[in-house]
Parts: sequence; structure tokens; C-alpha cells
Amino acid sequence: MSAAAKLAGKVAIVTASTEGIGFAIARRLGQDGAKVMISSRKQKNVDAAVQTLRKENLDVEGVVCHVGKNEDRKKLLEETSAKFGGVDILVSNAAASTFFGPTLNTPEEAYDKMFDTNVKSSFMLCKEVVPEMVKRGSGSLLIVASIAAFNPFNMIGVYSLTKTALLGMVKVLAPELAQQNIRINGLAPGLIETKFSNALTSNEAAKDFMLANIPMGSEITLGNLDDISRLKINGENLNNLRYTDDTVLIAESGEHLKTSRCCSFREQKNGPVFECKENGMYGHLKETF
Repeated sequence: MSAAAKLAGKVAIVTASTEGIGFAIARRLGQDGAKVMISSRKQKNVDAAVQTLRKENLDVEGVVCHVGKNEDRKKLLEETSAKFGGVDILVSNAAASTFFGPTLNTPEEAYDKMFDTNVKSSFMLCKEVVPEMVKRGSGSLLIVASIAAFNPFNMIGVYSLTKTALLGMVKVLAPELAQQNIRINGLAPGLIETKFSNALTSNEAAKDFMLANIPMGSEITLGNLDDISRLKINGENLNNLRYTDDTVLIAESGEHLKTSRCCSFREQKNGPVFECKENGMYGHLKETF
């Protein structure tokens, strides 16, 4: 745990947090002093993640939760309140990508599955957790989207569409929740080497294609979980958010640079920063949240 323990006394729920990006975020929050509720669909994965983090002396519990099921979300909130006394932070990270091919060939079942898991579950979790945050006087919501929200990926069009919808949800909810002292932000990772992205990162041809779309692609590798843990997802920023109106963190290596307003995560001598380019001007956003 960090000496400052910026999140001491705070309680965090992180969905889909037994591996990958969710696990990296849960670990970081725990290191900053938060009590963290781990969750995913399989008990063995929950048990393994909890055991790993407890060995690091982090205060964690775990519960099985399929975010698409009402009863599981209810159990997640009830277990968190019972174990820790309430909720201050929600990180909605669960996602599904169930079809690969031309967008209009997406079966209705796959379309519904992706929107239920990626969009509806995040909306319902926010709806269900906000009353608990209101009781505690404040709260912070982080919605994990994707760089695909800005530049849709070929052959996973509906997945990309769900991520665009999530950023829209962040913008819609931000001014409403601000009145209740609750902050909501989005996180848009690029292609991070995790089990979820294994279909792309394990295929050399697909990886080469992705790197070809990243500035300096021949000189860097695809993102990894260290890129996520180095972000400003920590106690200091969760307690002292500078921008309450729908800030979106972008963790990538330049895939996003085809859009009119471009931001990318960069390492520099004085630490990681986000480079933003708009109308040819660059600026450095060090205090993201």
C-alpha cells in the first residue's frame, strides 16, 4: 500500500476484475488504500484473484457476478455493503465481443449480447450504485470503454458501437451526477495485451496490421497492463478530480490519431502524460483525474 493511502476508508467495486485491465485497476486501488470488491463470472477466478491480492496485503473480498443478470448485480452490491459498509467507487469493466465479421452480418443474438453486457450492465450498475453513493455524500464512477469508441475496429463493428455508446452515457450522466457530488469518467484503452484481446495479439498478421496503424509502430510494442497501472487511476486523483464533466482517459499508443481531436498516452522524462492535438496544437494534460 502506498504511504499516502489516498483512498483509505473508501470502498471500490471493480467488475470483471480477476484478470487483465480490471485486475490491474483493482490492484492499483487497493495499493492506494481502498477496500476492493473483486468480481467475475467464475468462482475459481474470483478465488484466485482474491488470494493473489491478499498476499500483497490488500484489503479485498470477492463475489461471483454476471453483470448481465439483475440478481447478480443485486448480490454484488449487497455483499459489498455487508462486507465494507457501502460503496464509494465503481469501475464498470465487463465487456463482450461475440461476433467477428461485416457489421451488418451480426446476428441479432450477438448484437443483443454485446449491448446487454457492454452498455446496459454499465447503465444499470450506475443506476443501482448511485443511491448508495448519495448516502455517503460523494462517489466516483469509471466506465471502461475502448479506443474503438473513436475509431471503430474493422470486423468488430457492433463491439465498437457499444463502446461509443458508453462514452455517450458518460457525457449524459456527468452533469446530472455532478449535482449529487458524484463524478463519472471514461477510460478508453488501446489494444492492451490481455486474454480478452488474445485473438488479435496472438496472431502475428493481425498484430502487424495494428502496429501499422500506430505512429512509431515499428519502434514500440502493443500496450500492456503496466500502461494501465501508470495511469492517474489512483487515490489522489479519485479524491481530487480536476474535471468533473465527462473526462475520458485514453491509454494507447496512437491508434486514435486519425480523429479530429487526438490524444495519446506518452512516456516522457518527467513521467507519463497525455498528448492532445487539436487544430495542429499540442498540449500536455498531466492531471487527468
